[in-house]
Amino acid sequence: MNQRPVMPAARFLWRGLGGWNFYFLIKFALLWFGYRNFHPLSNLVFLAGLLLPIRSDRLHRLRNWIAIPVGIGLFWHDTWLPGPESIASQGSQLTGFSASYLLELANRFINWEMVGTAFVMLVLYLFISQWVRITVLVSLMLLWLNVVTIAGPSVNLLPGSSTPVAASTSAPAAKVAADGLDQSAPPTSANLTAYLNRFYDSEKQKVTAFPATLPAEAAPFDILVINICSLAWSDLDAAQLRDHPLWKHFDIMLSNYNSATGYSGPAGIRLLRASCGQSSHSDLYKPTDGRCYLFDNLANLGFKQQLMMDHTGVFGNYLQELREEGNLNAPLMSQAGIRPELSSFDSSPVLNDGEVMQRWLDERQKSADTRSATFYNLIPLHDGTRELGSSKTAPWQPRAKMLFDQLDTFLTNLDKSGRRVMVIVVPEHGAALEGDKMQMSGLRDIPSPSITHVPVGIKFVGMKAPHPAQAVDVSTPTSLQAISELVSRAVDGQVFSNPQVNLATLTANLPQTPVVSENDNAVVMMYQGKPWIRLNGGDWVAYPN
Repeated sequence: MNQRPVMPAARFLWRGLGGWNFYFLIKFALLWFGYRNFHPLSNLVFLAGLLLPIRSDRLHRLRNWIAIPVGIGLFWHDTWLPGPESIASQGSQLTGFSASYLLELANRFINWEMVGTAFVMLVLYLFISQWVRITVLVSLMLLWLNVVTIAGPSVNLLPGSSTPVAASTSAPAAKVAADGLDQSAPPTSANLTAYLNRFYDSEKQKVTAFPATLPAEAAPFDILVINICSLAWSDLDAAQLRDHPLWKHFDIMLSNYNSATGYSGPAGIRLLRASCGQSSHSDLYKPTDGRCYLFDNLANLGFKQQLMMDHTGVFGNYLQELREEGNLNAPLMSQAGIRPELSSFDSSPVLNDGEVMQRWLDERQKSADTRSATFYNLIPLHDGTRELGSSKTAPWQPRAKMLFDQLDTFLTNLDKSGRRVMVIVVPEHGAALEGDKMQMSGLRDIPSPSITHVPVGIKFVGMKAPHPAQAVDVSTPTSLQAISELVSRAVDGQVFSNPQVNLATLTANLPQTPVVSENDNAVVMMYQGKPWIRLNGGDWVAYPN
């Protein structure tokens, strides 16, 4: 009598992870050295799907094929790289990059030391797996990571570094942010999100008070806002340019200033809306209170609006955003006859800034307008900028030195011109010259403190009072509204006409702003003295050291 074959018990159908072991080992190595934003639960679910017993060899092979795109997506999700939303929002701009710049970015993105390390790990894995069941070790490691992060799905596990958000359970000593916001609650994701919401609610209440009219004795003068792309304190340190003569011109330095963003368009909008408190990134593209527009406030007091740039303003719709979201509708100063000095990352010309500034001075000397407010944006320090005729990015340090020399010469000539000018040098954001564990050099998708901590200098050209031997240093945490407040305090021109000026009084009690920086899909803020980051609306994690 024939008997039906006995099917093997399910316990004998457990299969190892095979090559997926190496996938998880690479993740563990990157996590250990702080190069990942790891999601243990998602990875555990993926591992369970790979280990689930399947009797059919055909279905087992199909599962592995299906797992490949899932594994790639999960790997990307576990990195600090921009998410799909950010890529989609910036994708149209990528088409404007020159082919040589795209190739340079791709080469910069590849870390050859990590590639070599991965090769060594692969050889060791293939050798050790002959005697050791690696699947068991990988499974136990992933289970352990889920246990230690059971209070939250995200972890940044670094050897001997800061504790992840989920691990913080006891409240530290009470702390207070720059504008009085309470930071005493433990840094859990919920508390950090609540703090961020309180910050934005507090900022909505802030408005700079400009006078309705100027007094009859007000002294006329010009305001020149020099908005430099890609210049932070960290870049000055990397290029050893902190001691350049340019920085000795200024009467006031805001040494603890946060630009609040890592990209040019939002930076320009924030500066033009500086008369109100700091808004969220999404609110930059919504209608706002008319009192927020710095240059409109000046126009109401008789300052003629002017706009000049050393580039076309086409890339990223930069000029269009200044007009639509910043309400700056002044015509662009003519660029005819000014020599190109560099070539931008999109192959468009970058004009000679020395000539651009001299043209502004020449036109102001001939103009009948007694007061003007000029917004000047310049980009020779932007990543990917090349020397004319070259396809390779020019080194940042020589470009910066050349620009600083031009600014130094311009300010010297301005002193000799006899004009009264309030010059405000305020960078958009840094260049990210050195990069960090979260993003490579030149990438600013995440507005880290090293990118948004920028040098801001104010000089009063042509004032009767003697200039201070050293610039008055404002070291309290400031941001865009501090610039608007300084302008409002100086708008009557008395700082130019009075024989004695107390700059310490002029800068006293400027609006303080806690460090919160935001791009469209990343928020970085200081809490209890440490930076924290939230990507794509997810959980907060400690910014890796």
